[in-house]
This record gives sequence, structure tokens and C-alpha cells, in this order.
Amino acid sequence: MALASSVVELQPSSVKKKTAVSRSWILLDHYGKGTVLDADKYAIMRLVQIHARDLRILDPLLSYPSTILGREKVIVLNLEHIKAIITADEVLLRDPMDDDVVPIVEELRRRLPQVSAAEQGQGKEEACAQDGEEFPFEIRALEALFEAICSFLDARTRELETSAYPALDELISKISSRNLDRVRKLKCAMTRLTIRVQKIRDELESLLDDDDDMADLYLSRKLDASSSPTSSSDAPYWLYGSPNTGSKRHKSSRVSGTTVQRENDVEELEMLLEAYFMQIDGTLNKLATLREYIDDTEDYINIQLDNHRNQLIQLELFISVGTVCMSLYSLVAAIFGMNIPYTWKAPGHEHVFKWVVIFGGMVCASLFLSIVSYARRKGLVGS
Repeated sequence: MALASSVVELQPSSVKKKTAVSRSWILLDHYGKGTVLDADKYAIMRLVQIHARDLRILDPLLSYPSTILGREKVIVLNLEHIKAIITADEVLLRDPMDDDVVPIVEELRRRLPQVSAAEQGQGKEEACAQDGEEFPFEIRALEALFEAICSFLDARTRELETSAYPALDELISKISSRNLDRVRKLKCAMTRLTIRVQKIRDELESLLDDDDDMADLYLSRKLDASSSPTSSSDAPYWLYGSPNTGSKRHKSSRVSGTTVQRENDVEELEMLLEAYFMQIDGTLNKLATLREYIDDTEDYINIQLDNHRNQLIQLELFISVGTVCMSLYSLVAAIFGMNIPYTWKAPGHEHVFKWVVIFGGMVCASLFLSIVSYARRKGLVGS
């Protein structure tokens, strides 16, 4: 599909006036050359012949989940910050000036041009072998975008691990409000990142489970089949049929020969998708390991808090027992404080007060030790 003429018509209209709904796009051809466009959604719909419902998925103002759609002439890709439309020979990428998108644009410019083996000075046989193994343009673009999103999420996971593990270790060594708040924020960030990674993993898994969806990503084959003179009679339906939204074609309606051909045709793409599926699954496993570490840390903190709570209960018990014993000792002082004449108050009997105080103290101490010994023997307090 050649879109150069459409690009020329598109740019002057965007130069006249920039409306509030205009968005920045970059168009990369099969040579890796980029053209920055400032176009609204209607211009993009005319440019790549896409439905409004499919283009709505790429709207950054709407929270659509990660999606990979194969249409008759385009592939619509919504993976986090990567919002792209891929045709058989061009790639449209939204917001090319975004800090997270700039490296992706550079990677596409590097990987999209198809360099033949003959240009590298190799032999004819090697050149033919390499050309036979070369992926079509749209698959090379998908590979670059999948690698970008997998690397992006893996980098975010490593950053989270770098911050989370020291914070958790610090919380174990010292429980404080500051450390608890820090871990709470890291746990929220981990939960959000896990949801993002899970969505992309589910989308790749859904794509791998359906050979028809993978076959729809081969735009070049469908384009060749539709332009072939025998395409209407000999080409299988799955090569050029446009899928309906949310529909799955039943495999039982195909003949066995077509099924074998389809499986062979999508085998290379399936291996490519499985590689990135394993990579994103590894990232998800890292987050699961981090979650388990956080859960273990929470359990350890709860055990520590329970232990401190038990120590406070023991201290409260000792204070209560001591208070009871001191109340008995204060009874002696209350008796001596009464204004009642006693014989030991007479001169010559002062030693009686001393022995009463000593005896009362010994009785209170013995009572305190007896209560504490009984509590330890019954396991009410620690040793």
C-alpha cells in the first residue's frame, strides 16, 4: 500500500489550522524514513482505511486495555504507551515526541529496512536462503514493538525491585511510620504494574491460542492473495477475509489441507510470539516473587507486633501484681497512721515499728514472687 500521495494531501490541511483534536503521528515506510504528521482522526481513517471503532482504541484519553487487532489491511496495536497502526509497508505511531516513544521510533528506523545478504557481500545461495527466512514488513514492525514493550515493562520491574527490596529490609530492621508509608507506596506501584503486565500477557496468550488471529497479522500475504488472478478460486478464505469484531472462525469448517497449510504459515510468527510471551511471563514471575516477599515481610511484621503486644501485656500484669502487693503494704502504714493508743507507741517500744515494716515488706515481696511464679508455671507469661 502506497500512502505517499495521501501524506502530501494531509500535511497542507494540518498546516492551515491546528484544531484541539489534532494529534501528532509519525509515518515510517519500509526504508525506515519517517514523516511527522499532525492529523485528526478523520484524516488517519482516510489515510489507512480504518474504522472509527478501531481507531478509538488508540485514543489516549480513553482507557482501553492492551489490544492487538488484525484487520483486512491494517494491524491496530495498543500496548501501554505504544499506539500504532501497521500496514503492509508503513507504520503509523502516535505521539512520536513522547520520551517513551522516541527510542521506539529509532529502533523502528533501524530494523524496518530490509537488508539483503547480497548487499552485505554474501553469496547468491546465502542471499536466497536469508530472503526466504526474512519476515514480512508488518511482522518486523510487530517484532520491534513487542520487544520495546517487553523491555519497557522489564525495566520498570527492575526499578521497582531495586527500590522495594531495600525498603522491605529496612522495614524489618526498624518499624516506623516512614518505612511503613514507603512500603505502602511501593506495594501500590507493584499492584498497578502487575495489572499492566498481566493484560499484555493475556493478549499475547489469546493471540497464540488462535491460528486465525495470527494469520490475520500477515498483511502482505492477504494483499498478495487479493491481487492474485486466482485468488478468488484457489486462495483459502482466511488469507484475505476481514474478521468481524470479536468473532472467531470455526476450524471445523476448514478442510484438512487448508488447516495444515495455515499451521505451517503461522509457525514462524507463533515462535516469535512465544519468545515475547516467555519474556513477559518472566517479568510477571518477577513481580509475583516480589509480591511473595512483601507478603512474607508483612507476616514477619505482624509477628513482631504481636510479640511486642504480648510483652506489653506481661508488663501490665507485673505492674498490676506489684500494685496489689503495694496496696497490702500500704495497709500497714494506714494502721500505724490511725490515732488510736497502742502499747508499742509507748516509750521504749520504738523497735516494734522497725520489725513491722520489715515483716510487711517481706510478706509483700513473697506474695509478688509467688504470683509471678504461678503465672510462669501456667504459661501465662514468658520465662
